[in-house]
Amino acid sequence: MAQFDTIIIGAGAAGLMCAAQAPGRTLLIDHAKAAGEKIRISGGGRCNFTNMYAGPENYISGNPHFVKSALARYTQWDFIDWVAQSGIAYHEKTLGQLFCDHSAKDIINMLTSAVSAAGVQTALNTAVQRVENGPAGYTLHLSGPDGAYPCHTRNLVVATGGKPIPKMGATDFGLKLAQQFGLPITETFAGLVPYTFQGDTLDMCKSLAGVAFPSTMRTGATFTEAALFTHRGLSGPAALQTSSYWSAGDPVSLSILSADETRRLLQTARQAHGKRSVDAAFHGALPARLIPVALSGLNLPQRLGDITTAQIDAITDRMANWTLHPNGTEGYRTAEVMVGGVDTDALSSQTLQAKDHPGLYFIGECVDVTGWLGGYNFQWAWSSGWVAAQAIKSAL
Repeated sequence: MAQFDTIIIGAGAAGLMCAAQAPGRTLLIDHAKAAGEKIRISGGGRCNFTNMYAGPENYISGNPHFVKSALARYTQWDFIDWVAQSGIAYHEKTLGQLFCDHSAKDIINMLTSAVSAAGVQTALNTAVQRVENGPAGYTLHLSGPDGAYPCHTRNLVVATGGKPIPKMGATDFGLKLAQQFGLPITETFAGLVPYTFQGDTLDMCKSLAGVAFPSTMRTGATFTEAALFTHRGLSGPAALQTSSYWSAGDPVSLSILSADETRRLLQTARQAHGKRSVDAAFHGALPARLIPVALSGLNLPQRLGDITTAQIDAITDRMANWTLHPNGTEGYRTAEVMVGGVDTDALSSQTLQAKDHPGLYFIGECVDVTGWLGGYNFQWAWSSGWVAAQAIKSAL
């Protein structure tokens, strides 16, 4: 039976990062045919690899303090330095989001080169059939291109990600493995995902498909970013961000203009162009297709000059607090992350090791840590992978 100091299950962002740092004889395995597949498709193919403003406040977890240690010990600046030293050109897009100038493959190549340089053995297209533990470590029964075989390790790192994008091979393997060892799992659901609607609201979304606009969206949390209507519902950064905080049945409040700006536009237009339609007050301030839909159902007069104070109040409320009722989200099919996962109470925040199982580590997305849109989830992958590798170094 092959013997290893460390076996890492999952060759995504967290697994690659851990493997690049892991000491001793290490095996990195993944059921996919290539490493870093989600890295490859991220950021429109350019990988939003971190965020300059990454901090604990940008993460959702049952224990909001859990991320502090890892993020402080391996920061965004540490990863940015590695990217720069590797000669990868990058740029800031918005809000501290850093993207490769050329391709996400540059990040994959940086990571896989480091994994190779560390002497790590990689087994792709290889599935884990079962895992057994004993006093000397963990035995994995694998099935790969060369058939089935067992191997043994002192340290086992689970970096299998979450449920999003099942067509790329995403599974709940890491969660099931955690449950096998008695670790609790917090409720999981799709995050950073578009909202869906039904009935008249869906018809409205279809009529506005492709219309993008600045917004402030609220439901459990508030984000001021772009929103986008689609044939299925509401997307764009603001929608994706709030979806990680949304609960089924909750409304979503959409502000497309502030109350002050709405009143200013109406009053100015009424004084200067009283014979024009109410829609005219918002020309240039909102997308043309959005204006009549946003004002629908308010029983407004044909002319701005005839508008009443009560109607101004109604328009202001609609623009600043347009309430929509999603019937759900697009789910894991299009979600960028899984919210929830392995309960952080069962893990050490200093090492990512299971408290009751020496040598067993959980890192990356399978842990109950979910970042905002904008490179934060990659930073958690880098930080958690690095921290687990340092803990293993200390233990060997």
